[in-house]
Amino acid sequence: MLSVALGKAAAEPLRLLLLGAHADDIEIGCGGTVLELIRRYPRVSVHWVVLTSDSIRGDEAAGGASRFLEGAKEREVLIEAFRDGYLPYSGERVKDYFEALKARVSPDLIFTHYRDDGHQDHRLVCELTWNTFRNHLILEYEVPKYDPDIGSPNLFVHLDESLAETKVRHVIEAYPSQASRPWFTGDTMRAIMRLRGVEARAATYAEAFYCRKLILAWP
Repeated sequence: MLSVALGKAAAEPLRLLLLGAHADDIEIGCGGTVLELIRRYPRVSVHWVVLTSDSIRGDEAAGGASRFLEGAKEREVLIEAFRDGYLPYSGERVKDYFEALKARVSPDLIFTHYRDDGHQDHRLVCELTWNTFRNHLILEYEVPKYDPDIGSPNLFVHLDESLAETKVRHVIEAYPSQASRPWFTGDTMRAIMRLRGVEARAATYAEAFYCRKLILAWP
């Protein structure tokens, strides 16, 4: 299996934009990869955006971001209060928000939701990401849920066992309000990472992404 590098030396600045419709989406979808990037790029700066929240979920989202971004050189965490489950019906306001975000953030790499995700909020976030950021590397992450929407990703990031366990621990500890949900378990997160690890020929775990556009640059 061939590997593709980011094209950024470890000593160079790396700017990330992480987009999640809900609290815990970013952590579950790409938390391990974020931890790996922070470990490898000491000059990483992160814009972490959660679009829907209430008082409880907002506090949890702030805590989750703090855990995952502990080693980042610079960070900005934006937790907004759009209504959970209703993002497509607030489309004009959400679109305006993305346009304002574009005016102040110029990332090297963007993580957003999977285009064919079964949740309507997730799909809108992905659509607006592509509509707004037209000259950026965008990776779409997956979130396991009741909807059978797991697809066939084409880009993988290997995670060693220690990093995968750190991801799981951070997510479970950051979101006690979700503990009653039958899918919100460490086993669920480990299972999807192990499956993607098998597909990526990893010794342990991997996170998987959908990369719609990629330019092959010559060294």
